[in-house]
Amino acid sequence: MKKYIAECIGTMVLTLLGCGTAVFLGCGTAAGIVGTAMAFGLSVIAMAYAIGGISGCHINPAITLGVALSGRMSWKDACGYWIGQVIGGIIGAALLLLIIKVTGAPGAMGDPAGLGTNGVANAGGAGGAFLVEVIATFIFVLVVLGATDEKVGAGKPAGLAIGLSLILIHLVCINLTGTSVNPARSIGPALFAGGQALKDLWVFICAPLVGGALSACVWKAIAPKE
Repeated sequence: MKKYIAECIGTMVLTLLGCGTAVFLGCGTAAGIVGTAMAFGLSVIAMAYAIGGISGCHINPAITLGVALSGRMSWKDACGYWIGQVIGGIIGAALLLLIIKVTGAPGAMGDPAGLGTNGVANAGGAGGAFLVEVIATFIFVLVVLGATDEKVGAGKPAGLAIGLSLILIHLVCINLTGTSVNPARSIGPALFAGGQALKDLWVFICAPLVGGALSACVWKAIAPKE
């Protein structure tokens, strides 16, 4: 149970700080994009060293799927992780909404919903967004699987490599989809924002899971056997 609670807390922090930066800093300028990308990446790094020793700090259903498919965890634990992550994403979005309501702070220039939601319009529609998210999540989860591998992984610095890769992915994808690569991070804000964000949510649930599954298949093929 402690592992599931840790995943809930970690995902809450990621959603609150990452999406919160998008809201208050804005993604309408280069500085805003860089700042938001760094916020998501640094949140992962911080949580990796905070809860990594408890749960491994997946804080992302796509990562959990990749790890489970790689045989590194049981499906029972994977289900517990997924529940904790989704709840954490919802709590993080709720806290962000509470802060906005209490402080009266306006939403970000590039985020009319004010909650760091994802969208498909800038990617040419659902098909383009799906492709972007599959590719981005594939790269991200592959980094995670490689960096955390018991035989050839990076050891304690793995959290740094994972966080930096997430920054790079956000820099490429923010202007296209708002960058999800994480269903839990997308579910929370979309539930409260509603409207188009909620209609497009299926893309940001399904595409990252497909990308995570593909990365597990590729890592199995290229990982050293001994």
